[in-house]
Amino acid sequence: MSNFQREQRKNEHVEIAMAQQDAPASDFDRVRFVHHSIPHIDVAQVNLSTHTSNFKLDYPLYINAMTGGSEWTKQINEKLATVARETGLAMAVGSTHAALRNPDMIESFRIARQVNPEGVIFSNVGADVPVERAVEAVELMEAQALQIHVNAPQELVMPEGNRTFASWMDNIAKMINHVSVPVIIKEVGFGFSKETFKALKDIGVTYVDVSGRGGTNFVSIENERRSNKDMNYLANWGQSTVESLLESQAYQSSLNIFASGGIRTPLDAIKSLALGAKAVGMSRPFLNHVENEGVEQTITFVAQFTTQMQQIMTMLNAPDIEALKQSQLIFDQQLLSWMEQRHIDIDRGL
Repeated sequence: MSNFQREQRKNEHVEIAMAQQDAPASDFDRVRFVHHSIPHIDVAQVNLSTHTSNFKLDYPLYINAMTGGSEWTKQINEKLATVARETGLAMAVGSTHAALRNPDMIESFRIARQVNPEGVIFSNVGADVPVERAVEAVELMEAQALQIHVNAPQELVMPEGNRTFASWMDNIAKMINHVSVPVIIKEVGFGFSKETFKALKDIGVTYVDVSGRGGTNFVSIENERRSNKDMNYLANWGQSTVESLLESQAYQSSLNIFASGGIRTPLDAIKSLALGAKAVGMSRPFLNHVENEGVEQTITFVAQFTTQMQQIMTMLNAPDIEALKQSQLIFDQQLLSWMEQRHIDIDRGL
């Protein structure tokens, strides 16, 4: 594939993703909090900061971008980095493969660090890149962490996608041992199973972004790029973010779990944190806001979003993220059936 074709593909990904809509139904709607009428805390007492094994985030919300690799996405990364700088949010860039293959594209990623020199930034590579490329990706962004995306369904629907996956797990283990920052294993919208959590833990992984079904749909994106558009029957493949967080229950003491995929509202974000996530990422809402509303309106959106998270935590008598994880939850029959069939034990609110 030529550099021009790669740049064109990146633009297609972003264009199609921004045009997608939230699913009419979400597994987040299948989870409810038990309401207690008289809060014992004030909004001002709620602390949104979150701690992982390696770093502290001022807010449990991050920009889970899919950008970089073209002139247009360079402009988007510049806008997103400005939002991150002004709000204190962490930010992830998209896959840096384009920059690692084509030096002309380095600035489309590097701009995020130039705009936000003190911020928390995650770099991003695929599970198949050589170890030395992973090291370069971290150095390129002066990153505090490296996302390794695992995207087998996307690759298989992508006309020019990867068809070899047997080496992924060994290669991930090598990257963990050679990069100087924490590695975050990140899905791209298909979620995780408890078996995969265990396998990743066994090779030394300490961070996982579940990125479940319900947000940006890469099967649909790649199907749109197919000449016959003949694989959309896989559009609902995988676990939702809620199901993935349930699958993670036995591993939350040993893994730092991040949640992304279909986060629509501050309430969805709070539910993710209550289910064990340490931070919550969003992609399309940020992309759409900076492109359609502008940087200043996106900064306002972040302020409103985090304020509303504090307000919800006040109703739940949760002064911090750890207290939130003790909230009483009620699950509908569909999620209860999933937990029963998958032998998942979670007793809060049941």
